[in-house]
Amino acid sequence: MGSFSFILILVILTILTKTSKSAPDYTTLVYKGCSRQPLSDPSGAYAQSLSSLFTSLLQQSSRSKFFKTTAGGSQQATISGLYQCRGDLSNADCYNCISKLPQLTDQLCGKVTAARVQLLGCYLLYEVSGFTQISGMQMLYKDCSRTNVAGAGFEMKRDSALTVMENGVASGGAGGFYTTNYQAVYALGQCQGDLSSTDCSQCVKSAVQKAQVECGSSLSGQVYLHKCFISYSYYPNGVPTKSSSSSSFSSNGGISSGSNPGKTVAIIVGVTAGVAFLIIMVLFIRGLKKKDDDF
Repeated sequence: MGSFSFILILVILTILTKTSKSAPDYTTLVYKGCSRQPLSDPSGAYAQSLSSLFTSLLQQSSRSKFFKTTAGGSQQATISGLYQCRGDLSNADCYNCISKLPQLTDQLCGKVTAARVQLLGCYLLYEVSGFTQISGMQMLYKDCSRTNVAGAGFEMKRDSALTVMENGVASGGAGGFYTTNYQAVYALGQCQGDLSSTDCSQCVKSAVQKAQVECGSSLSGQVYLHKCFISYSYYPNGVPTKSSSSSSFSSNGGISSGSNPGKTVAIIVGVTAGVAFLIIMVLFIRGLKKKDDDF
């Protein structure tokens, strides 16, 4: 096979590798929150309750985006917990996302009295009975882009988009999950599944205010409170219809609420891979024919 054909194959494989890596991954770790208090469990009762809790949560994750339950009781140590998936994930993707969390939680936090692990597409938390409750408005994590936007009325556009998103969540859009593309800003918000409409609205409003203050003129930002989260991304050239960014919950770019960007990108990668495979096979056959001719 000629050197040109060999180089062409290398170029195709390089493109495929880069494309596959750029696909958004909803199982990417965003943050972890681990109690500083270790779990005292000489009898193993808490370990048994925690195992039962994880099993119950995982079983439900193929049927529902949110589930909350308690394990243990009068005969065992009691542990409560819940999970929630992003509103635009399918049930299968929700299950896949949640399935990563029990082992990951143990790896990141060990045996503690309370833990919360947030992935790009879902989160899981648990706490032992009697653990000190925290306010639903407490900020757990924020991430603001290091790139700032100067002029062009950016903050006004961002605030307008966040207001549209806030109103959408407050109106109960998609069960407390809402996305919008407004004035070149993609904004997303979601509340914990058991919040009332009023509490959800207040939580998102608080998260928006914190994003405005904490992130300032940052190109993008994420704010996670205990009971809700919001994110935004600014696209000066217009919100793309497909985005390969996996840096935040706005990784689905300009795709509206309810769609699945990960699958969209996967289809594109699959088609590209199929075309590349055909090209490689043609070149390979040509190479064999050339060898026969030379012989």
